[in-house]
Amino acid sequence: MVSAIKQVPEPQGPNPSHAPADSAPGALRPDPATPVKTADTSRKPGTHPVPEHTDAFGASLARLPSQVRIWRRRALIVAVRVGRLVRTGMDRFFPGIRYLLYSVQRRWRRSLQFRTVLTTLLLSISSFAIVGAYLSNQIANNLFQERLTQAESETRYNVKQVQDTFDGAQVTDQSSVITLVYDTLNAVEGRGSVIQRRYVFEAMPEQTKPRNRWVESRASDQLTVSVIPPELRAAVQDSGKEQFWASTEFPVGTEDRPGIAVGNKVTFNGTVYELYLIYDLNTAQQTLDEIQNVLWAGGAALILMIGGIAWYVTRNVVSPVSHAAVVSEKLAAGQLQERMVVKGEDEVARLGASFNHMAASLQEQITQLATLSQMQQRFVSDVSHELRTPLTTVRMAAEVLFDARHEFDPINKRSAELLYNQVERFQSLLADLLEISRFDAGVAMLDAEATDIVQLVSHVMEGAAPVAEEYGSGMTLNAPEGSVVVEMDARRIDRILRNLVLNALEHGEGRPVNISVASNETAVAVTVRDHGIGMSPAEAARVFDRFWRADPARARTTGGSGLGLSIATEDTKLHNGWLQAWGNTGVGSNFRLTLPLKKGGTITKSPLQLEPADVGLPGHGDRTVLVLGSTAAGVADAGKAGAGGEANGGGEADTTAEAEEAQVAGGARVPGGTHVPGGTGASKAAGTGERS
Repeated sequence: MVSAIKQVPEPQGPNPSHAPADSAPGALRPDPATPVKTADTSRKPGTHPVPEHTDAFGASLARLPSQVRIWRRRALIVAVRVGRLVRTGMDRFFPGIRYLLYSVQRRWRRSLQFRTVLTTLLLSISSFAIVGAYLSNQIANNLFQERLTQAESETRYNVKQVQDTFDGAQVTDQSSVITLVYDTLNAVEGRGSVIQRRYVFEAMPEQTKPRNRWVESRASDQLTVSVIPPELRAAVQDSGKEQFWASTEFPVGTEDRPGIAVGNKVTFNGTVYELYLIYDLNTAQQTLDEIQNVLWAGGAALILMIGGIAWYVTRNVVSPVSHAAVVSEKLAAGQLQERMVVKGEDEVARLGASFNHMAASLQEQITQLATLSQMQQRFVSDVSHELRTPLTTVRMAAEVLFDARHEFDPINKRSAELLYNQVERFQSLLADLLEISRFDAGVAMLDAEATDIVQLVSHVMEGAAPVAEEYGSGMTLNAPEGSVVVEMDARRIDRILRNLVLNALEHGEGRPVNISVASNETAVAVTVRDHGIGMSPAEAARVFDRFWRADPARARTTGGSGLGLSIATEDTKLHNGWLQAWGNTGVGSNFRLTLPLKKGGTITKSPLQLEPADVGLPGHGDRTVLVLGSTAAGVADAGKAGAGGEANGGGEADTTAEAEEAQVAGGARVPGGTHVPGGTGASKAAGTGERS
């Protein structure tokens, strides 16, 4: 009997039986690159052979350690140099990346056109990526479903033909069976059709082998059953006549191609076989790749076109706006003749025309106001200068009458006193008007010198002591120990502080006045805090206006011209400083003067807060406290109003204890403070005490 025949692969390569004798296993063949040494026939009999190159070999062995050290050192040097290069590159790379990100961020903040174009590009790329992925997936699915439907249809037809051929075959010998199977399967392979089919023909395992089973397996193009997914084989083996499919990959030459494997069962001569038809999807994959390439290329071109369109549109819209911004900056700088260039009749052109009309109107009004202001300034200056000579004469006469008032009757005596006081006030008003005219004319000069501002504040408080005694108000100074040297015009700062202190005493209603001094790296600040009638935020915003009053009907005792705070503001501007006010009706007010430590310096942050805290000054180290007043009652009132001291944070001791301890005749003292005797009489310090 003939047993099942398996195809035996033909031997590859030359026949081993025809190999030369020297190529037999174990045979050694000389290396053609190695020189063959011949026997030395010149050696005399009885002598021992002498090894060749013995001395050279020993010398090379002796030099080997030194060469190893040299090469190790060279390798170390190269490694160190490479490490330095890498570190240098990284040190330059990361700052470059940070600079690039900073540039993009800065450009994003400052350029509307850049922000619009970049946003449009990002949104376009995101939209195209989503749409492209969806289209690619749909096209791939449609192509696959089309190929799968065609593969299933063709497989049913071809399997039916194979089964019909096997059922109608009448062969009994081995060669006829093999020929029939091979011819049938080759016909099924279907070369030249749209979808290239390959087959795997495999007998199902665990079958009783009939005696006429001469075909065990067969596959096209040297495929094996390993290309069939195990799940598909299991499904085919466990089924009846159903058809199953699965995606797979199979080798074709040197590449792996995607395919669809469709499996069925066929029987031949009592043996059940698995027949798998494999359909090549390489053509569909190439079609899908071409479609994706077209999508990518079209998307890139579309994104570039969208970016160009966005740039063009935003440029047409943003350019006039940028031009308007430049013209606005020039107008703000005083170049009132600047105008926008108007082209066309669209909305942007109408905007430019309106802008130019507004600029022309502003120029006309500003010119009129400037002319009027110059006339007013010239009038004030001329009148002030013209009044000085007759005022001097009137003052001399008033002084003569005032000195001789004791010889007059009561009515004339009172008239002489009123005349003298009003002439003094008129002279103060005239001095303020002259000072304002200097500021308006731009001829005020800053005579800055290094001065201790704490000493200057103490001097101002000493000069205001008689006024404090008259009102019954105590004055406390919260300042750092030592000196705070500032480059400033001492005369002007003295005038500012005197105005603030006299204002605080006049409006403090007999309550204490707290003065604080603090400094940081770039600035020094002085605050003057009272607990009197206070003022509303709206009044605080206008308190520095000329001749402005919160209550014009209120009687004044230390009142001057109403220009004191306006002059103080101009003096502060000369120092490049800040003069600010805070107030709350019924609680009091706080004025803060902030100056740069150096002449021409800038202020970034004031050392003291404008809105005062409830208790004291925030911790600034050790401080000296100076209390000015005529009686201890004034200090007791300070304790009641300040509840522990007053400034912008805590720093003083309990004022109740201070009041008990300050029973000093003619003055007051607190721990760590300096005693200042109380003065008598009203203060006639130069300057004004006007707040409103």
